[in-house]
Amino acid sequence: MPDEKQLIIIGSGPAGYTAGIYASRAQIKPLLFTGEEPGGQLIGTTEVENYPGFEDGVQGPELMQKFRKQAEKFGAEIMDAKVDKVDFKERPFKIWSADKEYNANIVIIATGASAVWLGLENEARLKGRGVSSCATCDGFFFKNKDVVVVGGGDVALEDAIFLTKVAKSVKVIHRRDELRASEFMQARAKKNKKIEFMWNTDVIDVLGKDKVEAVRVKNNQTNEESEIKCEGVFVAIGHHPNTEIFKGQIEVDKKKGYIIVHDGSKTSVEGVFAAGDVHDFNYRQAVTAAGFGCMAAMDCERWLEEN
Repeated sequence: MPDEKQLIIIGSGPAGYTAGIYASRAQIKPLLFTGEEPGGQLIGTTEVENYPGFEDGVQGPELMQKFRKQAEKFGAEIMDAKVDKVDFKERPFKIWSADKEYNANIVIIATGASAVWLGLENEARLKGRGVSSCATCDGFFFKNKDVVVVGGGDVALEDAIFLTKVAKSVKVIHRRDELRASEFMQARAKKNKKIEFMWNTDVIDVLGKDKVEAVRVKNNQTNEESEIKCEGVFVAIGHHPNTEIFKGQIEVDKKKGYIIVHDGSKTSVEGVFAAGDVHDFNYRQAVTAAGFGCMAAMDCERWLEEN
């Protein structure tokens, strides 16, 4: 027999845990699946200095543990497991995890998004120690330091421009000979004297024992290799929303794959809501994700009252 639940939250992180806190306090009694990465992207970060209430900063894993404990305190049931499949064609909605079926009248999707990385061994090893995918999150730690930004789209140039406010120098490394960013963003970046561009260049390694000290690059036209001294590497080659299991079940943006929401957190399926980076490709901050989690839980409460 399927396990019957009133609300199932798919995904943890600031959005999922906040939804769990608000839903539990509203006596909705949610079951929350944390997914393969309990706590979301913040689990892979070190110091978080821009989350309100922590004037001295807080470690990402510690912050997520506090979120989790608060959700459990109010009665959220949390399972450290991932959801493998869903069926939103009829109510109750069906969710499968580890070959077990769960049913729910309402669902909040908070599976977030993942940064696209270069796939280098040392890149992974030095994440949080000079390697980052979020300039607005981590840029402050690189005051008066030399940094590089990898990418050529709008996000890469936005990151580069933001970093010039704190860093000593910013090199934008792009694998082509022209940018993909909008003309407006290109004009802004090229006008900034702190930004230098390296064309037709691939990052092939990140160097450093305990923290980033340099990157090794290769000109893809001449095959010439060189090292660039830096203390920060910001990878800005894109994000992908974690929406694979929902495709064909709810409406997603055809180009980027993000869940489309309306009237707050409602999706194309009545009774299914979305929160956080799984639909938000503009802000992608812990505090905004938490806000979206709050919205989704409150929308669930209102939906239950109306139905």
